Amino acid sequence: MTHILHRDTRMNLPQAVGGEGIRIFDRDGKAYIDASGGAAVSCLGHNHPDVLRAMQTQMAQLAYAHTSFFTTEAAEQLADTLIKDAPPGMSHVYFVSGGSEAIEAALKMARQYFVEAGQPQRRHFIARRQSYHGNTLGALAVGGNEWRRQQFAPLLIDVAHVGPCYEYRDRQANETPEAYGERLAQELDARIRALGSDTVIAFIAETVGGATSGAIPPVPGYFRKVREVCDRHGVLLILDEVMCGMGRTGTLHACEQEGVAPDLMAIAKGLGGGYQPIGAVLLQKKVYDAFAKGSGFFQHGHTYLGHALACAASLEVQRVIKRDNLLENVKRQGANLAAKLQERFGNHHHVGDIRGRGLFQAIELVRDRATKTPFDPALRLHARIKKEGMNRGLMVYPMGGTIDGRQGDHVLLAPPFIVNEADLEAIVDRLGEAVDAAIAQAAA
Repeated sequence: MTHILHRDTRMNLPQAVGGEGIRIFDRDGKAYIDASGGAAVSCLGHNHPDVLRAMQTQMAQLAYAHTSFFTTEAAEQLADTLIKDAPPGMSHVYFVSGGSEAIEAALKMARQYFVEAGQPQRRHFIARRQSYHGNTLGALAVGGNEWRRQQFAPLLIDVAHVGPCYEYRDRQANETPEAYGERLAQELDARIRALGSDTVIAFIAETVGGATSGAIPPVPGYFRKVREVCDRHGVLLILDEVMCGMGRTGTLHACEQEGVAPDLMAIAKGLGGGYQPIGAVLLQKKVYDAFAKGSGFFQHGHTYLGHALACAASLEVQRVIKRDNLLENVKRQGANLAAKLQERFGNHHHVGDIRGRGLFQAIELVRDRATKTPFDPALRLHARIKKEGMNRGLMVYPMGGTIDGRQGDHVLLAPPFIVNEADLEAIVDRLGEAVDAAIAQAAA
């Protein structure tokens, strides 16, 4: 009997009692390879001794001080570290408790920027269909997943949505990747013009699509074209790197590989590696200056902003990533993971696409490879794969509704940055068994 309202009231979850490296252990002694980092969170794995030591040191000094009264050394040092390594033009950091809070803060920040700049008529946000930006109301509103939005639609602000950068399904046969990206940028330009250029606040997008779509990378040049469109209309660019950022794709920020710098960027997950709840918004100097020279404050806040213990843990996570050169391991093992997925699933009758960057990879399941026809959503293939994975001691991140919120299934992999080649062999072997078993059940 549990008194917890679990995510799914029908599930009987195993109880986790320990973790070490890339594995979690339940109370029966079973070990699970954490091949998804939970939800792409545990970038250093579990129970890293250096992070635990930093947390113990901070707790012995001060766990919490409200940010309306104090700043702390941990928060200041973490901010210094993040800005030193941030995309060009970023000057300040706003700390929150997670990804959804970071998106909420970024939306408010973008709106207040234009109020401070004397353009209060700007009220529209544009996002992409099949995007995921979080589960709070503002984040859900800009998100484009219809299944998540449906029952809460009456509570959501009106947001315009344009096409995602989903090359596997949406690029036309006679279209180059670059031409496809140009077409999407033109769609964004047309939507801004239709709404009225001087009424649009920002365009928000995941640099690499995450939970809802499954590690979808942008086509070459797409974000540079998007940046040009936003600049042409004086619209802010908000990048959501909550899942794909902080080293997950092989560079600290995924947008580094696109050659663009956003006006606002949301980060979380790999920022603290799961050791404490934390997220942040990085902001360009022009945004900060609008506040500093205007009202003097950002009209927003939460109780646990800049939490000292969370900042200390995150600071040590970032130090370890640099010290141990783990971004190089992400690149190296990311290439190994992609190769192993291709070897195991490249000719699989029911895997239509293998995609991703670094240690952020996914496979998309299809009933028919030639036509890209998905499985019947009623089969809940993604849930079957998750269950079969857990039976084999493997944690992966499957999701349904990949195509339109209802149809399509994918499996996301996001193992810790410390993973080695032997770990990847075990992950792909167990995933292959889980996929085949789940498909066999669905066909029965």
